[in-house]
Amino acid sequence: MAAAAIGIRRLIADAGQPRGWVTPRTDLVTALLGIWFGVGLMIDAWAHGNLAKLETFFTPWHAVFYSGFVVVSGWISRQVWRNVRAGRQGLAAVPIGYLAGLVAIPAFAAFGFADMTWHTVLGIETTIDIFFSPSHLGLVVTMMLIISTPLRSAWNAPDVGARPSLGRLLPALLGLAFATTLVSLFLTYGDALHYRPQAIVQAFSMAQNSGAPPRGAGPVAVGPGAERVAVAMVVTNVVMLAPVLFLVRRWLLPFGSVTVMYAVIALMPGAQTGFRNLPILLSFVLAGFVSDLLIRRLRPSGERRAAYWAFAGLSAFATWSLYIGVASATGGGLPAVPELWTGAPIVAGLIGLALGALFLPNATPAHPVLPGATATGRE
Repeated sequence: MAAAAIGIRRLIADAGQPRGWVTPRTDLVTALLGIWFGVGLMIDAWAHGNLAKLETFFTPWHAVFYSGFVVVSGWISRQVWRNVRAGRQGLAAVPIGYLAGLVAIPAFAAFGFADMTWHTVLGIETTIDIFFSPSHLGLVVTMMLIISTPLRSAWNAPDVGARPSLGRLLPALLGLAFATTLVSLFLTYGDALHYRPQAIVQAFSMAQNSGAPPRGAGPVAVGPGAERVAVAMVVTNVVMLAPVLFLVRRWLLPFGSVTVMYAVIALMPGAQTGFRNLPILLSFVLAGFVSDLLIRRLRPSGERRAAYWAFAGLSAFATWSLYIGVASATGGGLPAVPELWTGAPIVAGLIGLALGALFLPNATPAHPVLPGATATGRE
């Protein structure tokens, strides 16, 4: 027993060796296994949103979800074990970007056990309470740390320059996009992607009264649901744009990056609604394409503050213009209140501009070249 304890202490003792990066292929495998993990959660979200009774923790969709956790955790642990076998000890055995994910693995397992106990004792949540369960909140935070590992790995990798290719950046994009889906899941009550086109048009239209309002009574009240849709647009605008601005400050994103991210992010509300709001989901994929065009035209970056701010405002304005435009085209026509359908994209654009100013209040100098950087890394 004493010998085993000594061996463990030697294993975790920091040898002072520099930590290294994994290969791009390793990051890609981490991201692909993270997709298994993330899609498993989407299947579980679909079950909670579309099945009448969930009376047990042991379900097929939980099996998919937790098996995804097992495979991605095993893969991350394998990268550390390979370094241990090569003679590294302590933090030196953990690749750069993989430490938070490694620490989150046992924490996720503990919250998973707590969730099983919670469901066994208190039953299965079926309403908004599912997004406030302490065990669920623990699961989502630790899952975010695991699934975003490729992003942290690529952040300062010597082979990722200021203008990476889409193929090289794809693992980071997937990791951040699936992490964003977790945020959108736990803000379902404020997610504008859940509404069908007809509901959006109806919410932004005047209430239909049987008779004309009396003289001097003021404007007819906006129909029920307008406030909720408006607030959901604000919340979703921030949730979807913030990760993009986070990346744009670090890299000049290759064309297609935002399209990929928005397509992934749209999968979670699609799963929750059984894809019954497909036109709205597709409007966000199109918005990602428009944002990619804006990046190509404006070339926003940490060094180009004006372009960065312009992209933030214009991307948000275009996204929500498409949202209302698609809703109107497929939901029965323009809403009857022009102030709402014309002003909502402007509000979104102003919020995007404010986010841009918050993320980049001052232009930043070019990123320093890391020692041993490749030709790509020196761009």
